[in-house]
Amino acid sequence: MAKYLVETYYTCSFKVKHYLDELNENQLSKLDQREDGKFEIIDVKLDSRKTKNLEKKNKANINTLSNNKSLEIPNALQKNLSEQISEKNNEKINLHVSEKSYPRIKMPDRRKGYIQKVTIGKHKVYLHTGEYNDGKLGEIFIDTSKEGELVKALMNNFAIAVSLGLQYGVPLDEFVNAYVGTKFEPSGKIDGNDRILSASSILDYIFRELAISYLGREDLAHTPSLISQESSKEINKEEDTQFLKLVRDITSKGFVRSNYKKKLIDLSDVRINLKSKK
Repeated sequence: MAKYLVETYYTCSFKVKHYLDELNENQLSKLDQREDGKFEIIDVKLDSRKTKNLEKKNKANINTLSNNKSLEIPNALQKNLSEQISEKNNEKINLHVSEKSYPRIKMPDRRKGYIQKVTIGKHKVYLHTGEYNDGKLGEIFIDTSKEGELVKALMNNFAIAVSLGLQYGVPLDEFVNAYVGTKFEPSGKIDGNDRILSASSILDYIFRELAISYLGREDLAHTPSLISQESSKEINKEEDTQFLKLVRDITSKGFVRSNYKKKLIDLSDVRINLKSKK
């Protein structure tokens, strides 16, 4: 014998279609009694859930949610209605599952990255980046000076939002296209960056820097790359060597802008044994 009664209340929005040969008051007054209507579920919402202890005899009965008159549905249509409600609920369940089909790829606890300091209109801006093990950008942090607490908080939370987007799979290209070219103060001359000489805002500078460092977007740079096309081809030919693979694993891609060879110290006279010890 059950001890508890659980009643769940739903609100169902649906419409009924009737096809009539004639349209008059007599036909309209008898629509609710007709059994040839076609039901279509619009929405089903959960209102509330109430419980009742069946062992307590003196407990008051559960009140209904509404005092409105209930519509009496013909028996022939109740089955069709219940089937459509079930289908609607299944659609919502499938939608809920699909929303979770894009998991967040969290950053490793120990990660690579770099810090770039620049000055924009006498305002110092520090850009911190974090990378996955393969060199892909996964997070950013933005610190500013000479700004109020409100501006600092907004910039910090903006960086968190961008980082979450990157970790959920939003391409960096989308952020670059959205924020490069935005205009607000501080803006103007950039001091401290070898590729960007001016910016129309802090966001314009940040996403230019990220695009150049992680996407190779030379069209957003104001100065030519220090690496020539010929040397770039040579690096691509040598990328399969064991030594360069090791360098890529321990070096920040954003810091060297994929220019590993130019950043290396001359170790031509030094022999490195990369074989694992037995």
